[in-house]
Amino acid sequence: MPHRPPHQPPQLAVVVPTYKEAGSVPELVERVRRVLDGLAWELIFVDDDSPDGTAERVREQARQDPRVRLIRRIGRRGLSSACIEGMLATTAPCVAVMDGDLQHDESLLRQMYDTLDAEPELDLVVGSRYVGGGGVGEWNARRQAMSRFATRVGQRLLGVELADPMSGFFMVRAAAFQGCVHRLSGVGFKILLDIVSSSERPLRCRELPFTFRERHAGTSKLDNAVLWEYLLMLAQKTLGSAIPVRFLAFSLIGGFGVFVHMAVLWPLLALLGEGAFLAGQATATLVAMTSNFFLNNLLTYRDMRLRGRALLRGWLSFVVVCSVGALANVGIANYLFIEGLSGWFLSALAGILVGAVWNYAVTAVYTWRRPQPA
Repeated sequence: MPHRPPHQPPQLAVVVPTYKEAGSVPELVERVRRVLDGLAWELIFVDDDSPDGTAERVREQARQDPRVRLIRRIGRRGLSSACIEGMLATTAPCVAVMDGDLQHDESLLRQMYDTLDAEPELDLVVGSRYVGGGGVGEWNARRQAMSRFATRVGQRLLGVELADPMSGFFMVRAAAFQGCVHRLSGVGFKILLDIVSSSERPLRCRELPFTFRERHAGTSKLDNAVLWEYLLMLAQKTLGSAIPVRFLAFSLIGGFGVFVHMAVLWPLLALLGEGAFLAGQATATLVAMTSNFFLNNLLTYRDMRLRGRALLRGWLSFVVVCSVGALANVGIANYLFIEGLSGWFLSALAGILVGAVWNYAVTAVYTWRRPQPA
């Protein structure tokens, strides 16, 4: 029978970002329904256009229970930004965030809410793996080491005192979230750390222990690129929002491309002699551009990663755009130097900057246009 509770404004919204979690949706809805019985709640799934039918599974649940809602994002992808959209879509005074794979212990939701309700001075309650009684479950040694390293870096660099600022399971008062939403980076997977470090005042927090469980269905979305996104988020929180995080990543990879270029050019000249400089330079340039393209596809545009035929088209457009950027780099630097408008160093720096901005802006439009199906 469909669940038709009396209509009333929600006291609590539970936001669940999803991507390819169709197998977990019905079980998660049922567990949340049992845990929050007697409380006015809503469950908001924010799905990044999953190809496995996750959105349709949520619709099936929503047709039976109007407290279940769906936000389906087209052309956008990313856990943190999905959480932000879901949290902005509710009028509930308290908002929880949890994963859709049942690795977070949903039974803690009621205790989180009761803690906030009993202690009006608190802003945030965190499900913590690193306080007494909590744990990481069946994680291997490598994942445990990476998590603790990232936790220590975040704590020291951003001055966060939480034992588990990397947790993706928490409940926050909507007023506290709204107070920092304009300063959130929305980058990567660590929305809690983003919220805590973006608040103008220290948030008053409480950590409750839970043990991380094995996923219910599907496969993990975490890979080595997650660490890269985490470091970029830390960089943006440290440097401020004046420099877009994608441009920062694009520029770092461009700097690495200089080393790739020299690593190719030097042995070619050693083997063929300086008379082959032009051919060696062209070869090194193409190799460096190719290296930059694949690294940007893997890291900078992780959420829009090109695959299959789109990968070849993307590589061709990237090489063309960067070739034009190289011409602009040389032309502007030469003009400034010849006209005596600046010395060689500033002229070269201006050329590099113009070329980098051109490459970033144009490839963002023509190479990586929108998220690709995975």
